[in-house]
Amino acid sequence: MDVSNLKDRIALVTGGARGIGAAIARRLASEGAIVAITYGQSQAKADALVAEIEQAGGKALAIRADNRDGEAVGAAVKAVVERYGRIDILVNNAGIYEATAITEVTADDFDRTVDINVKAVVLATSAAARHMPDGGRIISVGSNLAQRVPFPGISLYALSKSALVGFTKAVARDLGPKSITVNIVHPGSTNTDMNPQDGAHADPQRDLMAIPRFNDASEVAGLVAWLAGPDARGVTGTEFTIDGGTNA
Repeated sequence: MDVSNLKDRIALVTGGARGIGAAIARRLASEGAIVAITYGQSQAKADALVAEIEQAGGKALAIRADNRDGEAVGAAVKAVVERYGRIDILVNNAGIYEATAITEVTADDFDRTVDINVKAVVLATSAAARHMPDGGRIISVGSNLAQRVPFPGISLYALSKSALVGFTKAVARDLGPKSITVNIVHPGSTNTDMNPQDGAHADPQRDLMAIPRFNDASEVAGLVAWLAGPDARGVTGTEFTIDGGTNA
């Protein structure tokens, strides 16, 4: 294990059992952080990731939390604080993607998307900030679709990720006096089980890119790890897009 920048920092990654979240958890642990992850239904994957990190010499914890349940989100933060005494790094990664034409959107669709993609981020950030020492880091995983929407049917998703941009900038002002940085990372098409690079919808995504290849989740994790580390202590209230030039 390559312990360096984040040695003994306490990190919480929501939705950390799979995909980009799991890659972030691995990367933070490889740099020395003690990593807690939340998961919804993927307990087997969460347990396997914890075992993987611990076998590599790190420390990890998995917590079940439904991100649509505000009390569960707060309880996950509380569990980390009770075990480790604080949270140094919060990565708001958990989210859902659902494509629905605006003419078919229901109130339930809106509530589900906003509850998971926006409200849970607000609640986790609020709870974690109360226990975050000076110099902490808050990083949310947004989407390049918050900046440009090239396909129809994703109005709710784009709305929810766009909301995180304004939230990030405002919270950076709130927490700046404590030298807590608050930033958002916008991945583009990333090779995960939800959006595989060889999937049926992959080629239209590649056609939009300046560099026609999907991100590897580890590349997104590398950007998050940099924002969590000491070299980014002066970076706050900022958006970082990693999408192969899709939005160029």
